[in-house]
Amino acid sequence: MHLGVRVSATAIRTTLHRHGLDPAPRRTATTWRAFLRQQAAGILACDFFTVDTVSLRRLYVLFFIELDTRRVHLAGVTAKPNGGWVAQQARNLLLVLEEQGRRLCYVLHDRDAKFARGFDDVFASHGAEVLLTPVQAPNANAHAERWVRTVRTECLDWLLIIGRGHLEQVLRVYAAHYNTHRPHRALRLEPPDPPADLSVVGDGQPSKVHRGDLLGGLLHEYHRRAA
Repeated sequence: MHLGVRVSATAIRTTLHRHGLDPAPRRTATTWRAFLRQQAAGILACDFFTVDTVSLRRLYVLFFIELDTRRVHLAGVTAKPNGGWVAQQARNLLLVLEEQGRRLCYVLHDRDAKFARGFDDVFASHGAEVLLTPVQAPNANAHAERWVRTVRTECLDWLLIIGRGHLEQVLRVYAAHYNTHRPHRALRLEPPDPPADLSVVGDGQPSKVHRGDLLGGLLHEYHRRAA
């Protein structure tokens, strides 16, 4: 038979004091994952990934992704991502977000040295707080990591990239496809910027489906049009 023993708060405090122990600190109620979910509407994650051309030249791609909609913004492609370059891409992005009326509260990125201080200062000057991912926590920026895997699997792994201009063109096409046509499982099978629904047009007759090919048939997009 188990007999429960109740100990008063005073007895616990006295025992801890006698042994030189401090009271246990209060546990934080918000985990990293919960914070990202709660603040997703104002968080913009960013990251780099590399692409090697047919001439074995390495190019660096900087991109941003909105956590709440999964909308992707391609910042730029360069062979030398120095501090001045990344800061300019941050300014360019802020201009786009301001024109679209988008609210930005946090910018999330890892501790890569390519994210120079000037990059963070640009966002801080506009009232956004920069969040650094925890040390040795590769999944802390999972949204950006997943997009890198997606663009490689669905696009870049199937192409030979000739140079910077070619890569920029390919990524522009893929990003537009990703934002406007590719369904997202986390967003009820809808893209971030879905096209207008034309399933029924004109006199109420159902429409036919038309397939459009991108990047030489590597990607397909389906549109509804009148019969």
